[in-house]
Amino acid sequence: MAELAEFEGYRRLLFDVAYRMLGSVGDAEDAVQETWLRWQKADHSDIEDARRFLTTVISRLCLDMLGSARVRRESYVGEWLPEPLVAHMAAELSPEDKVALDESVGLALLAVLERLSPAERTALVLHDVFGMPFSEVAEVVERSPEAVRQLASRARRRVRQHAPKQSVDRQEHQQAVEAFVKASVSGDLEGLLHVLDPDVVWRADGGGVVTAARRPVWGPDKVARLACAVGERLTSKTVSVEFCDVNGAPGLYVRDSVVQRAGVLAFTVADGRITEIDFVVNPEKLTRLPVM
Repeated sequence: MAELAEFEGYRRLLFDVAYRMLGSVGDAEDAVQETWLRWQKADHSDIEDARRFLTTVISRLCLDMLGSARVRRESYVGEWLPEPLVAHMAAELSPEDKVALDESVGLALLAVLERLSPAERTALVLHDVFGMPFSEVAEVVERSPEAVRQLASRARRRVRQHAPKQSVDRQEHQQAVEAFVKASVSGDLEGLLHVLDPDVVWRADGGGVVTAARRPVWGPDKVARLACAVGERLTSKTVSVEFCDVNGAPGLYVRDSVVQRAGVLAFTVADGRITEIDFVVNPEKLTRLPVM
């Protein structure tokens, strides 16, 4: 029981590490479960630091899983987006949470991490996000600390090059999403153009299972027309639209009770305007959605 209690104390940390490395809730849960099995089999008299031991185990598992995941995603139909983390809008947020959004778990940034090699992604996530020393990361990727330092540096450059500009103000983000919904359902093109960034991009992930744009849609005019088309469907009596937290930021959860389909929209906001919209409709990525 003591072993279980100690493991449970680190379960959330382990999931957070695995999800950022893999971009998949299911794969992250599998990695946590395998870590638990290895924790059970370990000789605990030899473990001086449980946190370090468990983080190292799950990181190695994820590093191995990243290789096969990259092969699967190369044959993926259309745009691949991470599996979203969806939760009720937090009614009681601390002042810090109301101001700052966690950029490291945003769908847009997780998609950018797909550009990195497994070793680069591991070094960046473990060191920059979770503060693991390079000496410990080196044990995971089986390279020298200096080589790991170079991996993280190279990863940072690539992320800076491709990562979207993003606001960390939750209220600003929420207001932009609300304006987007209002304009979309009313067919207000001018209202949409006002809230969309000049370089806005819309990405949709249907996985070849559900009809969705297979290539990104760029530019406020095209995105606004697409949003109006989606917004028209949202006015149906069979469709419900609910504000929710998507990967820690205000987003939308859409359900159609007749065709029994759902979708999640995640938004990236900067300077009060929406810069990126990620629309996940692949049902295989929505099986774990909570009842909203």
